[in-house]
Formats: sequence, structure tokens, C-alpha cells
Amino acid sequence: MSPAARTTLFLEDTVASAPDSPQVSIVRVAGASLIGTAIEFFDFFIFGTASALVFGKLFFPGLDPLLGTLAAFATFGVAFAARPLGALVFGHFGDRVSRKRMLITSLMMMGLSTVAVGLLPTYAQVGLLAPVLLVLCRLVQGLALGGEWSGAVLMAVEHAPRDKRAFYGSWPQVGVPLGLVLATGMFYLVQQLPDPQLESWGWRVPFLVSAVLVALGLYIRLKIEDSPAFRVVKEKGQQERFPAGVVLRRAGGRVFLGALAMAAANIPFYMATVFALTYGAGDGISRNAMLGAVCLASLVQMGTIPLAAKFCDSHGRRPVLMVGCVGTVVMAFPFFWLVDTGNPVAIIAAMMLALPVCHALTYAPISAFLPELFPTQLRYSGSGIAYTLGGLMFSAPVPFISAALFDRFDAAWPLSLYIAVGGVLTFLAVAASRESRDDEIAWSEHPEERSAEGKGADQDQVPAAF
Repeated sequence: MSPAARTTLFLEDTVASAPDSPQVSIVRVAGASLIGTAIEFFDFFIFGTASALVFGKLFFPGLDPLLGTLAAFATFGVAFAARPLGALVFGHFGDRVSRKRMLITSLMMMGLSTVAVGLLPTYAQVGLLAPVLLVLCRLVQGLALGGEWSGAVLMAVEHAPRDKRAFYGSWPQVGVPLGLVLATGMFYLVQQLPDPQLESWGWRVPFLVSAVLVALGLYIRLKIEDSPAFRVVKEKGQQERFPAGVVLRRAGGRVFLGALAMAAANIPFYMATVFALTYGAGDGISRNAMLGAVCLASLVQMGTIPLAAKFCDSHGRRPVLMVGCVGTVVMAFPFFWLVDTGNPVAIIAAMMLALPVCHALTYAPISAFLPELFPTQLRYSGSGIAYTLGGLMFSAPVPFISAALFDRFDAAWPLSLYIAVGGVLTFLAVAASRESRDDEIAWSEHPEERSAEGKGADQDQVPAAF
């Protein structure tokens, strides 16, 4: 019997025979995770798009254009700094109280803070108070999203059959391009307004519309239940008192590898969807052309993410991730060569390479790869910390570093090198990790300490992370 199998026995039989465990449709659970995540990333991305297009003028008008853009991007990055704290807080209660309750809470927080951005006064109206309020709203968004991803993914992965965990776990991942399509499409529409109207009230519309989407997401999420594996952990009192502390003490190496595994997905993604809007404008490319290319590529990616996840279920998480890393390194230079042509078809080709191909291959496996690193009672905290730490290191700095690099060198090659480094870092992290495709999802590191069913189990026989 494999190490993974030995450590899952204390939960396997109990989960299978748990009393009063309603049969919940995995399609319903995965669909609820998809819709909620799409709404939260819609809220998140409209902020990023507004940072690239209007926030510099409206909230930082006293700075020159470059510094104003950098300040707006820095505000965009504040949320990534808050996300690890959100992962700690939501992970603590998600591992101790309820996955479902934390998902509802995160959606409400994200929705309220996003609507608040749409109601904010600008610098011209209240001076320095405007950027301060903008940063506070962004902090709340970051806290909410820090708890959203891991909870949504766990609900799908822990309900799914073992041979389809990556596939159903990828449904919340599809929420990212779906949210991006909604955000980009919304801004595409409001950008048709004359500049004075766009800057006075048009930019507020996407933020206020999110209130309707949040209400829909809450309605759907209220109808799902916690996973059988988590219900057993809770019923038997097997929760850790301080899950985040236990994760960092017992599984710090797994957290670090998980964070590094995000580099190949995050750097090119935010390069293509946030910084490229400013980069294209500097090359004389219309904002509509860039937004249209991003929107089209994201639509295609909604199909390629589940496809890449199916390969993860059939061939393993590591092979797909490593192929995606190689593709990211190869794509890094052609991406900017294509954008620099200024040709709309070439720009669309660049976005297709970056998003439906390379990002899908490096992002789809993460929904199974990260949760499978951690035992059931630590999974919300562990996967959330790894995911948000990866965002802090490899997402938040991208627009800022990219703008600074381009201003310093006035060339695209440093940006391409930046993308390639991300691919190499993830490749090394995945090469150092183990394949978890065939592991059970319900397992504990120390079953004999928590369950009578676990007596006699060998506590050292734990699925190793590396």
C-alpha cells in the first residue's frame, strides 16, 4: 500500500459511510464555485483595467504621466499584499468552521468594496482623501480574494471523483478569464464614451454593476454544502486550533514550492492583461484594439483551461505544468514581437499564445496541484497561503516592474526576460515536487492523534511534498 493510501484510511471509510451526508451534485458545486469566482475576479479586474486607463488622472493628477501610472499600479498591487492576510484569516475559519461560510463572506466583502470604489470621490473633489479611500477599498478586495480562491477550489476538488479532480477543480479557474471577459467587455463599452464623460462618470458603471452580479452569486452559493471530507473532520473534532501556524511549521517547504509554482502563470498573465494596455498605448495602439484582443483570448481560454485540466487527470499534474513552463519561456519574446507590429491580427495572436495556450497550461493544474499538497484539516490554509504568496511575489509587482523596466531600457527584451524567468522558476519548483494525481483527497498527517479509526497508523507515512 502506498504512503498516501496508508494515511487516508482513517477518513476514507468514514467519508463513505458518513450519516446524514446528502448527495450533492458535483456539477452544482463546481458551477457555484465558477460563478462566485468569476464575479470576484470581475470585481478585481475592473480595478486593474481602471488603474491602467483612468485612475492615474483621477486619483493621482499631481504626478507626471509615468509616475501617475506607477502610483495607480501600486494601488492595484496593494490587494496582493492583503491577500496573504486574507488567506490566513479565511483559511483559519475555513479549516475550523466551514468552507461554505467563508465563501459567502468573501463574496460579500468583495462586492461591497467594489461598489464603494464606484462611489468614491476623485482627487479633484476631496484631495488626498480620494487616493486614501481608493487604497482602503483595494485592501478589502485583497482580503476577500485571499479567501476566495482556495475555498472555491476546495469545494470543487473535495466533492469531485478522484479521476476528475483537476477537471472540476478547474471550473473556479475558468472564473478568472470569465471575470476578465466581463471586466474587459464592460470597460470596452464605457470607453466608447467621450473622454470627459468616461472620466466623470463612465468609469464608475462597471463597479456599480457588480452589485447585481454579487446578489446572483450569493443566491447560488447559499444552496451548496461543505464537502464530505471536511464534515467528517469537523464532526470528529479533528480541526487544528491554529491551522495556519501548523501549516507553516509542518509544511513550510510545501507552501514555498506552491508559491513558486505560480510564477509561470502569474507573470505573463498580468503582463498581458494589465501592463500590455499601457504598453500598447505607448506604441500608438488603440486601447480598444488591446482590450478586444484580451477579451477574445480570454473567451478562448475558458475552453482551454478545462481541456488542460483533463490532461492533468489523465497524465498527471507535473507533466502538464512543466510543458506549460517550457511554452512560457518559448513564448516570452515572440509575444512582444507580435504586439510591436501594431497589427490587430498579430496582437490577437500574441494574446492567444499568452492566455489560451501558455497560461491555461500553467494555471489549470494549480487547482489540483496546490490542494493535494496539504491534509484535509489544513487544506484551506495551506493552499490559500501558497496561492496568495505566489500572487504577492509574481502578480503584484508585474505592472510596476514592467513599467519601470520599459522606462529604463525603452525596449521589450527585459519584459520578455521577466516572463521567461517566471517559467524557469515554476519548472524548477514542479521538478522538485511529487506527483499527486493518484492520491486520495481525504487524508491526515497524524491520524492516530485525532481518530480512533486511525489507531495503529504510521504517522510518518505522509504524502511527501518533495
